[in-house]
Amino acid sequence: MTVLGVTASILGQPWRWRALAADARDGWGADDLVTQLLLARGCPREALDQHRSPSIRGFMPDPSVFRDMDRAADRLADAVMGAEQVAIFGDYDVDGATSAALMVLILRDLGLAPRAYIPDRIEEGYGPSGPALVRLAREGASLILTVDCGAQGFDALEAARVEGVDVIVADHHQCASTLPHAHAVVNPNRLDEEGGREHGHLAAVGVCFLLCAALIRTLRTRGFFAGRAEPRLLDHLDLVALGTVADVAQLRGLNRAFVAQGLKVMAQGRNPGMAALIEAARLTRAPTCSDLGFALGPRINAGGRVGRADLGVRLLTTTDPAEARAIALELDTLNQDRRVIEAGVQEAAELLAGSDRRVAIAAGLGWHPGVIGIVAGRLKEKLGRPAIVIALDAAGVGKGSGRSIPGVDLGQAVLAAKEAGILIAGGGHAMAAGLTVAADRIADLSNFLEERLANAVEQSNEGRALLVDAVLAPGGVHPELVTAMEAGGPYGTGWPAPRLAAGPVRVIRADIVGTNHVRCVVAGNDGRSLKAMAFRHAETALGLALLGAAPHRKLWLVGRAKLDDWGSKPAAELHVEDAAWAD
Repeated sequence: MTVLGVTASILGQPWRWRALAADARDGWGADDLVTQLLLARGCPREALDQHRSPSIRGFMPDPSVFRDMDRAADRLADAVMGAEQVAIFGDYDVDGATSAALMVLILRDLGLAPRAYIPDRIEEGYGPSGPALVRLAREGASLILTVDCGAQGFDALEAARVEGVDVIVADHHQCASTLPHAHAVVNPNRLDEEGGREHGHLAAVGVCFLLCAALIRTLRTRGFFAGRAEPRLLDHLDLVALGTVADVAQLRGLNRAFVAQGLKVMAQGRNPGMAALIEAARLTRAPTCSDLGFALGPRINAGGRVGRADLGVRLLTTTDPAEARAIALELDTLNQDRRVIEAGVQEAAELLAGSDRRVAIAAGLGWHPGVIGIVAGRLKEKLGRPAIVIALDAAGVGKGSGRSIPGVDLGQAVLAAKEAGILIAGGGHAMAAGLTVAADRIADLSNFLEERLANAVEQSNEGRALLVDAVLAPGGVHPELVTAMEAGGPYGTGWPAPRLAAGPVRVIRADIVGTNHVRCVVAGNDGRSLKAMAFRHAETALGLALLGAAPHRKLWLVGRAKLDDWGSKPAAELHVEDAAWAD
């Protein structure tokens, strides 16, 4: 059922009611607002109370349901009780940094002095390498834990086995039909996973949280805590929340609890590095879920993209506030550098991405590998189809990063391309993937993905519609409504923030601010005005319509209501995603 009869908006999309949201077409009552939001996002009616206040206790599974979890916990417990040297090998993104930081902090609380190793994105690439694992072993590590990587590390883990060091893999990426040789592989996306399969949406940091819980439980049964305090695992939920949101993991089930409770921990400022990061991001209030993805996450990522890969882990594990502030400021500067580099690659990639393929692929010589994932995400949003951006080096080898759209499993397709011999390396999950490919095989990759994913992309686009939760007059978009809607959160991937249609409105004034953002003030029939922002739309049909709307013409606007707290008192504004003519 269409909303307001819109079958083709200014951006060419139909507007439809989100499931069960048709009851809200005349606005929301204060008593049923959160209930409607939860039901519209797929929450079973019998689970409303559980989802209304998502808690760890309410969603936490028994860690033992995961394959190899008990084996991993036993080996880690042996290392703790034997005071072994443990090395943690993490990925260079936010999920990898928070996973490694969580393990460092817990093992440190248990009396060990673990070493964190984060590979250089350009020099070493993604995942564990044989030389790195062998070097860690020869420098004294008797146990290596790979976090947010390792599921495809066949050669590297074999080198570690030959060296005689035990390796535990804690990962969430798609697995092949066979697993690499390791002491334990804890991954809810193992093909032979049974009890933990429903938790395949966890980020790696969520898997590590469960591993820590299993480790503490094992040590408890061994009597390890008879004379010492147990680590306060819940105190580190701020790390779990940051890694989960930054890795675009679906915010359903346990992930909602991780983020809801992690934001509370973050607001308390217990982690010196997290507090310094919040300060560097110039946040003057407690962070929100959106801040994790758009303010804090990118700064951690900047270290692995254009700076030193270990900066994120160092920041999140330091106990020295002065050191934390120095690292946070360095990451903030690197993030500004990253934006400049990203803009150049994005401009070039947009020119090269073909329009005749269901999966857009752009490759360029000398592009910085640290920004290709962000650019792929931008291309995906602009084109409405999966996109892969590949940075080629002088030797003709390309490092690629891809982002997908709902209903199109890019990770499995990339893994299949690797198994077909097209790629040197590759893997990922449904919405994101990484790969290594020779320049002369890029055309083969494009053909392979076209054949494998064409139908899925077509079906996804055919079913594409802007889902709306409610229609309101402009005056109905007010701070109290925004605050009330937050009770249905946290919102993010898989649990979308409420989308409102407001109008009909006339554009009073509109201009371009920042980098291609359209800012405007609109007024409804009752004369009440509303501030609206259309980010990165100055050159799209939406932005041109807002900028060029005649004073007498009326529009319906669709977007997310947000609080604007820059003034003397909070005001509501609409972040516009689409519009349709109302006259």
